[in-house]
Amino acid sequence: MKFFATCAKGTEGALRRELADLRLPAVTGARGGVSFEGRLEHALRACLWSRTAMRVLLELARFPAASAEALYAGTRAVDWSEWLTTRTTLAVESTVTSSAITHSQFAALKVKDAVVDALREKLGARPDVDPKDPDVRIVLHLSRDEAALSLDLAGEPLHRRGYRTAMTVAPLKETLAAAVLALGRVPASLPFVDPMCGSGTLAIEQALVARRMAPGLFRPFGFQRWPGYRGAVQAAWDRMKERARGEALPRAPAPIVARDQNAKALDAARRNTAAAGVGQDVVVEEGDARRIEPRWPEGTLCTNPPYGERLGRPAAGRLQLQGLYRGLGETFRRFHGWHAVILSGNPLLEREMGMKPEISHRLWNGPIEARLLRYRIP
Repeated sequence: MKFFATCAKGTEGALRRELADLRLPAVTGARGGVSFEGRLEHALRACLWSRTAMRVLLELARFPAASAEALYAGTRAVDWSEWLTTRTTLAVESTVTSSAITHSQFAALKVKDAVVDALREKLGARPDVDPKDPDVRIVLHLSRDEAALSLDLAGEPLHRRGYRTAMTVAPLKETLAAAVLALGRVPASLPFVDPMCGSGTLAIEQALVARRMAPGLFRPFGFQRWPGYRGAVQAAWDRMKERARGEALPRAPAPIVARDQNAKALDAARRNTAAAGVGQDVVVEEGDARRIEPRWPEGTLCTNPPYGERLGRPAAGRLQLQGLYRGLGETFRRFHGWHAVILSGNPLLEREMGMKPEISHRLWNGPIEARLLRYRIP
């Protein structure tokens, strides 16, 4: 089988290394994700263990589709009875780029029509469509008049680990936080401090890595609702989860601190760390990021400071942000022997830090172009 794991733009390298470490066959990097091959069990392993992937897709067919008729015919030629029954609900998502068909909703409708028509002809009845919570999610990617049809194994995107019970404004996605840790080469064996933690995502993801906890262990997946799940697939999945539970460490090997001066953020961080099962590993504390002092001889400062997007960057807001960044730089330079890893969505930060990064990697936080910056503090 052929699979494709999607991820945030700019994090493909982290995902490729992650899937290679999971020993998945034929791992190959691509724009927007990583492809691999193998059995269905390999894809289940990616769902369970991948920290940076957004989705895991099983490719069913690929064919030319320069017209609506060709898209319908190619879709109808797939044996959908292998994946759906008359009682299975479905939904179709589509993306369209550089093709004769320009409307994604129209393309999704043609695929839906072809699927239900094929099943009605073969099974005597058609399944229902449920766009909000389908049993089987079909994904169409139409680019340069070539259609790729896939099934989404994840269901809900993989960044939804299940532990985010409380949120702050503009929370960092769990998968992007994990990519920051991976691309920033943050070690699990040394102390970790997020001085502006928000809802605690970076600290929680660090705790999950440090304790070797599978990020997908406590959430449901789309493939569990597929008609063919019961039996061998379910048995393989249960064995996989049982092994993952056995591999988890009882405690993180080094201190993890999540710090913020906002009471709502601290409440969210405490609730989320507890929901993630790492409440005993993460110390959540109140304090100004610019007044933090080093408590250990070495470690990592890792944070996602404000970008200034919601300020609209007027003159007063720019000066306020400039002051914040300069203060962070002055504070971080007191942490001799540490590393600092920062996800920055504003070029001002790099100019005000007063240090040259040893890593400056471009990636995207949603629609915002950002920089992953890693500093070695002498």
